[in-house]
Amino acid sequence: MKLVFTKRRFIIITIISILISIVSIIPIRIAIARYQAPTPQAILTLGGGHQREVFTAEFARSHPNMPIWVSSGSKEVRAREIFQSAGVDNRRIYLDRRATDTVTNFTTLVNDFKQQNIKHIYLITSDFHLPRAKAIAFVVLGSQGITYTPIALTTNKPPESQLKIVRDVGRSFLWVITKRTGSSLNPRKNSFK
Repeated sequence: MKLVFTKRRFIIITIISILISIVSIIPIRIAIARYQAPTPQAILTLGGGHQREVFTAEFARSHPNMPIWVSSGSKEVRAREIFQSAGVDNRRIYLDRRATDTVTNFTTLVNDFKQQNIKHIYLITSDFHLPRAKAIAFVVLGSQGITYTPIALTTNKPPESQLKIVRDVGRSFLWVITKRTGSSLNPRKNSFK
C-alpha cells in the first residue's frame, strides 16, 4: 500500500513540476518574441460570426501589408465577399477551416505562424470571448514563442464563464505537453466543419 501511495505521489509531483516549468517559461518566451517583433506581423481572427470578419476587414484596411488569418469563420465565399467589399486584397487572406473550437483555433495555426516566422499577431475576437482567447493564446502561442496584441469587437453579450476559461486553459496545457487538445471528446465537433 505504501508503495502505491509513493508512486501516485511521485506522478502528482512530476505533473505539477512540469506545469510549473511550462508556466514559468511562457512569460520569458513571450518577452523574447515581443523584443524580436515589437509590432504585430499578422492578423488572426477567430471564427464566431461574420461580424468579426467585417470588423477585421475594416481593421485590415489600416494595416495594408499584413497577412490575415481567419480561423474557422464564415464559409469561404461569404468571407471572401466581406473582405473584397472592404477593398482588402484576396492574396492577403488565409482562410483556415481546421479548428473545431477556440483551443484548436490556436493549435491548428501555431505551426503555420512559426513556419512564416511570425512572432507577433493581432488577435481579433468579440469582447465577451476575449478573456478566454487571451488565456489560450498565452499558453499555446506563448509556449511556442509567439506573442499577441488583443483587439476586441464590442458586443452587448455578457462575458463567458470562468469555467470555460479554466477548462480551455487545461486543454491548452494538455496540448503543450501531448500535442492533443481533447477536441475529439467534443460531441459537437462534426457540426463545426
